[in-house]
Amino acid sequence: MPIHVNDREISDAAVAEEVQHHPAATLEEAQHAAAEALVIREVLIQEARCQGLAPAPRDLGDGRSETEEESLIRALLDREVTVPEADDASLRRYYDNNRPRFCSPDLFEAAHIFFPAAADDQAARQAAKVQAQQAIAALQADPSAFARLAGELSACPSAKDGGHLGQVSRGQTVPEFETFLENLAPGQICPTPVPTRYGVHVVRLDRRESGRQMPFELVAERIAAYLTEQAWNRGVAHYIRILTARACIQGFVFAGADGQAR
Repeated sequence: MPIHVNDREISDAAVAEEVQHHPAATLEEAQHAAAEALVIREVLIQEARCQGLAPAPRDLGDGRSETEEESLIRALLDREVTVPEADDASLRRYYDNNRPRFCSPDLFEAAHIFFPAAADDQAARQAAKVQAQQAIAALQADPSAFARLAGELSACPSAKDGGHLGQVSRGQTVPEFETFLENLAPGQICPTPVPTRYGVHVVRLDRRESGRQMPFELVAERIAAYLTEQAWNRGVAHYIRILTARACIQGFVFAGADGQAR
């Protein structure tokens, strides 16, 4: 059943084409999200034309530019949605309430012995795990042998440096590796093999340097940009609610709305 926004129709084919841009857990959810996006777009374009706005597509770089409809929507929102600039008190209040967000990342100096195995090759992963367990057993007897074993066994280029990875921080390695690393004490060799999507590791943490609180002055501009973006998003959402409430929409109901499709 096609959707109508005032006197304009949104066809089932248009919704089907839009679905690819709205991944969801179920096809029904994706179809609803696609239909909602098209309804909102149509409402905005109709309002822009009603106000007499003319399309003026902007160059987006890399050989891309806005479509005429995108430029109409941008012009409309620029005209109708205003966002007050966050004052210093608001910036400082956000900083004080979210201090953990404004810390430099913890730094880890670590070394590893790497046994590669594809994530979908169970036989190879089991063999890599056994090799890692054997290396750990040898290191429990002689921890000073780490560099030698790394040179002999590790498939990582760091093998030539005794397995040393240098300084790493969260996000520079895969999450599963970081989880084990963060739970080690400096100087400790992980007592169990560390599996990742790339294979199995024997891991030693050499040093940890805790992240430091960044001063307000260093992050104030970032906070201002974030608060402005959030205020803009709220303003746009509020404006869209006004327009959709005013429009005659048939064949679609917004999620959370009471009653049937209207």
